[in-house]
Amino acid sequence: MTKVAVWCRHAHDNVIGIGPHIPWKISSDFKRFRRITEGKSLVAGEKTYESFPNRTLPNRQIYVLTFNAKYKVSDEQNHFVVSDIEEFADIDDELYIAGGASVYKAFMTGGDTLMPDIVVDSMYLGELNPDLQGKKVDITDCINVLNEKYFRISQEYEEDNVITTVWVKKGDFVDQMVIKHIIKAIENQGEE
Repeated sequence: MTKVAVWCRHAHDNVIGIGPHIPWKISSDFKRFRRITEGKSLVAGEKTYESFPNRTLPNRQIYVLTFNAKYKVSDEQNHFVVSDIEEFADIDDELYIAGGASVYKAFMTGGDTLMPDIVVDSMYLGELNPDLQGKKVDITDCINVLNEKYFRISQEYEEDNVITTVWVKKGDFVDQMVIKHIIKAIENQGEE
């Protein structure tokens, strides 16, 4: 199984949210995420799952990682509740980790069997939305792991003030078809 973490963070402080909100609105970032993850299996925490329109994303299986084993998903055919992260060590599919911060951290610091093989690191260079209230949510712990245990394999792709790069875990074999899919999805920016 290949595990891929996909995130967009603020370049200056690794913030991915303020309260329950993404502190920028860039349609090309959402489109890039869609191109990368369409037809794939996603892992999302409760808050991230609930932020998806109608609690779903078309053409994807979604695993909701939650402590609440009785959590109700919106599509019982394609969405599944997982209350133990170790269950992902046995899944054979490609698995795309979609957040939030605690989910990213659990995978990035969860040891070799859980650590993503690939990280799609997008950095927003602009300003955070000043109108949002709430606690800033950051993934600094994940970025520290990224810098220590991964190396960048791609150029920088820039679109709409977001720079995206692809990283792989040092010392591991990475499925080249997965890498090709991700790079193609990033390079097709602006195409819909």
